[in-house]
Amino acid sequence: MTSPTAGARPDEVRRHNRTALLRRLHVDGPSTRASLAVELGLNRSTIKALVDGLAETGVVAERVPAQRSGAGRPSLLVLPQPHAAVVLAIDIRVEQVAMAMVGLGGEIIGRDSWNLRTRTRDPREVITHIVDSAKLLTDELDLQPVAVGVSVSGVVRRSDGWVHEAPNLHWTNVALGERLSAVMGLPVQVGNDAELGALAEHVRGAARGASDMVYISADVGVGGGVISNGMPLRGTGGYVGELGHMVVRPGGLRCYCGCEGCWETEVGEAALRRALALPENASRGAVVAELRSLSADPDSVMHRLGEFTEWLAVGLVTVVNMLGPELVVLGDLFTALPEPVVAEVRAVVQRRSLVSRAVGGTRIVSSPLGRDAKLVGAAEAAFEPVLGIV
Repeated sequence: MTSPTAGARPDEVRRHNRTALLRRLHVDGPSTRASLAVELGLNRSTIKALVDGLAETGVVAERVPAQRSGAGRPSLLVLPQPHAAVVLAIDIRVEQVAMAMVGLGGEIIGRDSWNLRTRTRDPREVITHIVDSAKLLTDELDLQPVAVGVSVSGVVRRSDGWVHEAPNLHWTNVALGERLSAVMGLPVQVGNDAELGALAEHVRGAARGASDMVYISADVGVGGGVISNGMPLRGTGGYVGELGHMVVRPGGLRCYCGCEGCWETEVGEAALRRALALPENASRGAVVAELRSLSADPDSVMHRLGEFTEWLAVGLVTVVNMLGPELVVLGDLFTALPEPVVAEVRAVVQRRSLVSRAVGGTRIVSSPLGRDAKLVGAAEAAFEPVLGIV
């Protein structure tokens, strides 16, 4: 196999090695020079030159480790400096917009959020509010982002940030990436929220080390993101992940997308309200509070959530049979599900899925990143092109 730098000019090799080093520190955190040399397959003199150069520009620093082991002089740790490169991460949900300034290494330095009402979901108003809030946040922190990453709950073309359709937001053909880039004067990466949730879990969450995984999240709607062989699965045009709109119950409830019986009509936020006997207008906080109180009463969990659990399992069996992941990560509202529900879903998937049995049992876990997953994913999307120029 030809190496990525075979036949390349010396400056290209240095740039490649520098980017690889920065990405290693950004994703996995502090390390010694010796460990970096081994992990990246570079000699010590090359690592020294790279670290010295990055330290001179303030991108990394070297420190004595807080905990020492053994005698002799301790090896210095190379640490990424969060303020050396900062990106703005934005998560546009159906009912809320959240944003965060995220530094090199993944540290969230500051954040803001606001609720969306039906009258304020117009793309022009959302973009205006994003720009105004971003200015307030950057002024408060005295930091300027070098790039922007945006998560949005819709069908998104990653190449240019075109939102083809976001049914729950009532958006159609919105040039979100182009418009944000024009008004903010920064490169903007836009992605489907579940795809970016999968990226976040793969880089910083439950799926670290997993080469094949699916992230399933429930908000007002349900979406999915797929990592296949260590890379995001996007398909033609980048439109992959609308798992919530696979029809599981023909003739069922009408979905925002125009179809009937979509998976999200059976396992989305509205379905949870019905299962929990909450009013249609009950807040998300009320849904989460009810799920948590139910967790304290295991005997009644399946009595109230039995049908919901069945529909969740039905969809996941199909997902596992189609995509064959080693891991499924449940995000957003699904992280509040009582453990008996998750355990039953695991058992049903193992029993009904031919693929799950073939791979020795697909693991199904709740996201450790919770509601921040899409923000983290948006930040990582923004950092991808930045690491090569820091």
